[in-house]
Amino acid sequence: MRAWFSGLIITPGKERVGKESLPNTLGDSLSNALSTSGTMQNLHGKWTTRFIAAAIIQGLIAVAWTLFIINPFAKPSPSMVIAEGSAGTWLLTGYALYLSVGVVAIAVTALFYYYIEEMLGRVYKGVSTAFAWIHLILMNVGVFGATSLMMYGGYLGGAALLPASEGGGGLNPGQVHVTILQYYVNPIFYLIVTAVVGVLFGGLGYLIMSRKKS
Repeated sequence: MRAWFSGLIITPGKERVGKESLPNTLGDSLSNALSTSGTMQNLHGKWTTRFIAAAIIQGLIAVAWTLFIINPFAKPSPSMVIAEGSAGTWLLTGYALYLSVGVVAIAVTALFYYYIEEMLGRVYKGVSTAFAWIHLILMNVGVFGATSLMMYGGYLGGAALLPASEGGGGLNPGQVHVTILQYYVNPIFYLIVTAVVGVLFGGLGYLIMSRKKS
């Protein structure tokens, strides 16, 4: 009986100790969870998000261009312009470059920002932020502008080469260059340079952030 009562006395004591330590355990867990959540929020990559958003927007524009190219009701048909070759190759080249650089390359660029912001836990500030903005704006504007002019100029030039019976202009390659394509060459060049400058600034920002001490 004495042992039994002794066990009774000891057992509540153990339970009491367990109950007292339980709130502390839960409190510690909750505190750690909140701390982890706050850390994740602080490390949420705003530049990663911006470049992913830019890639999505460019992807939607690419869908619009795709619908235009396969449109069977357009006169002349863009697919016929591409098949004709010559100036029509501008349309195909611009489209391929837009998909590879305007959509895929920009999406891949987001991975570099993810590495800096999420993996290394570093935050863009000051000069690095300015470089990131230049990268985002110039790369997107330059790629979109250059490839769009290539596609549009290629379509107009290729259509002008087609016979009038197919809805074309019946011009020869020399006439197409003089009357249409020559006006697109310089703007396309300057827009490509714009995109390259943006990429260079992004590269500089990446080097700064990757070498920055935590």
